[in-house]
Amino acid sequence: MLKKVFLIVVFIILPHLSERAALASLPPQLTDKASINEVIKAMTLEEKVKMVVGSGMPGMFGIPKAEIEGAVGVTHAIPRLGIPALIFADGPAGLRINPIREGIPNTYYTTAFPIETLLASTWDTEMVEAVGSAIGDEAKEYGVDILLAPALNLHRNPLGGRNFEYFSEDPLLTGKMGASYVKGVQSQGVGATLKHFVANNQETNRMQIDTVVSQRALRELYLRGFEIAVKESKPLAVMSAYNQINGVPASENKELLTTILRKEWNFNGFVMTDWFAGKDPIAQMRAGNDLIMPGEQKHITRLIHAVKSGLLDEEILDRNIKHILKTVVKTPSFKGYEYSNQPNLEEHAQVARKVASEGMVLLKNDEKTLPLDKNAKIGLFGNTQIETIKGGTGSGIVQAKYTVSIAEGLEKQGFKLHQGLLSSYKAYVLSLRQLPEYKSKPGPLGIEFGLVTPRIPEKPIPSNELQDVVKDTDSGIITIGRISGEFEDRENEKGDFLLTNEEQSMIETVSEAYHQAGKKVTVVLNIGGPIEVASWREKVDSILLAWQPGQEAGHAVADILSGKVNPSGKLSTTFPMKYNDVPSAKSFPGTPKDNPKVVIYEEDLYLGYRYYTTFDVKPAYEFGYGLSYTSFHYENLEVEKKKNNIHLNLNVKNVGDVKGREVVQVYLTSPNGKLEEPLLELKAFEKTKELKPLEHQLVEFTLNLNDLASFDEKKSLWVVEKGRYKVNIGTSSESILQSTTFRIDEDIIVERVNDY
Repeated sequence: MLKKVFLIVVFIILPHLSERAALASLPPQLTDKASINEVIKAMTLEEKVKMVVGSGMPGMFGIPKAEIEGAVGVTHAIPRLGIPALIFADGPAGLRINPIREGIPNTYYTTAFPIETLLASTWDTEMVEAVGSAIGDEAKEYGVDILLAPALNLHRNPLGGRNFEYFSEDPLLTGKMGASYVKGVQSQGVGATLKHFVANNQETNRMQIDTVVSQRALRELYLRGFEIAVKESKPLAVMSAYNQINGVPASENKELLTTILRKEWNFNGFVMTDWFAGKDPIAQMRAGNDLIMPGEQKHITRLIHAVKSGLLDEEILDRNIKHILKTVVKTPSFKGYEYSNQPNLEEHAQVARKVASEGMVLLKNDEKTLPLDKNAKIGLFGNTQIETIKGGTGSGIVQAKYTVSIAEGLEKQGFKLHQGLLSSYKAYVLSLRQLPEYKSKPGPLGIEFGLVTPRIPEKPIPSNELQDVVKDTDSGIITIGRISGEFEDRENEKGDFLLTNEEQSMIETVSEAYHQAGKKVTVVLNIGGPIEVASWREKVDSILLAWQPGQEAGHAVADILSGKVNPSGKLSTTFPMKYNDVPSAKSFPGTPKDNPKVVIYEEDLYLGYRYYTTFDVKPAYEFGYGLSYTSFHYENLEVEKKKNNIHLNLNVKNVGDVKGREVVQVYLTSPNGKLEEPLLELKAFEKTKELKPLEHQLVEFTLNLNDLASFDEKKSLWVVEKGRYKVNIGTSSESILQSTTFRIDEDIIVERVNDY
């Protein structure tokens, strides 16, 4: 009897023991943040190295395409430990993936939103967050984990080839817009990436150029926007830059990636390289560059050898992997999200249209030329009316289903375009595009990164044709277009920063003909960055800066020209009178001129409006400038000085006859004590709600000690120097409407930092 009982017990217990033993022998699984340390302990050396090196550039160099075609990066999966591969795709004007996949009838178009420069020109953080949210939703629904956007480099020089991907010349505006964009993207569960960290402000020799910049300019300008975005939005990733900074490659720079980013700013995400950046993967690992992208086998081989030979401490790999895995557990792939491949593109197109019109800037509007009568007959001139530019090329391109041309948008709005003129432009553009010299060709990295489209000379306008058009129309509109992109900077030449002879002639002849008939002319600038305007602006009656406004371009332009939307955009970058007025003109893009290796930031703190205001150099259109169809009055500015901040409030009233929005800008004039200071620096801004005629809004600001502080590079600290400060509130850096002062009695040390 006892023997039977024993056997029964054995038969019952043994299966459970063997099951528990089997479970005990399984490796730990990545389940959450708490499981990360055990998972790292269970990794082999090869698995660890693969975690810090991407799996290559999908679809290029013999590497199979990613599951999400058009994705530019994928990490290694380790299935036995429950670690999925992550998918990376480009931004920042929308998700960049392939719209067509071989053998699949479905399409995968994404929304082309306006360029970042236009987003910043809205001065509307809530609107930029809405754009980020829409882009994040598309990333999630198309199976992407990490969006490689937003880009936070500054407009150091108007010829920067990727300036359209960047917000502004000002670090505060850049940081606030970047933070809003990140919040929007990450609200959808997708990671956002701040790039390119830091001082990557040109395309010429971008992978070798040594950026020589003072610690103060680096801290107050080029790092500042990143700092704001890191602290206010907690991005999941940061991308280090191609360039060197004072002799050290950004991706190998421990002071930058560990000391400043992690220790000073408390960044908790992971850092990746820009694609193919840097030369020394061991130095990158030590510096705190956690992930090498897109990754190559040579990196894996070298890092394994480095650990085995003692050149690289395995604990550094563990540290970097921990940074990566803390992000992995937050991603859609890790959470098993079943993406639909069906984002709401129609809804997002409306977001794109709204933000496009809010960021367009009315530069000139003599005698209320705009808005146009809704039944106006229009003579539309310029090739760009047909080939309207939605955005730039390179990694910032977006493969949208359509782009609404300016001609299409105006017609849809109800304007009556001169059909003979329109037909002649369509035929002209089509015929020239058939010629070999004007056909579009794939760019340096293939069609996925945009086409190189040679410029077509402006269509000649015979005198008899022009006179017929003028006679049959109420108003003339001239379109001017420019495009730039990754891999090369713009030029101070005709057809780029300068108008071509044909464009100058078109403006002159069209304007003269319309003016002789007592009619007016508007220019629409469909461009990604500043061009020269001073030589021709007096010849026309109004100028609308449409920027590169995304796929809804024509609709948004028509919304402004018709008065359906009252323009409220303000310039996020300065338009100089001439290129040689730009403070960095002599040093951009570096020396020697034929193949620059070093670029010295000789202008130091005097970037953009800081230079123009301090040295009384008149720009064509200043930072913060923009007209409206209504007028606003500022009144009752009050200042209250508290222990650790300055509180401001004032009343903004719409004193015109149509509803509209106003951007209130707060500039600070600091005392010149031990530290030399620019005359003005933007310290706060707010865009009002839409105010009806005679409606007003109380606008309030709080300036903290951090906002008042300057960087003393000799002592490596942020300090508010004693003296009298002046608060200037106005509509641009050149138009100050209200001002007040306050005094700081003793120097205040705000923060001590590491000597960089």
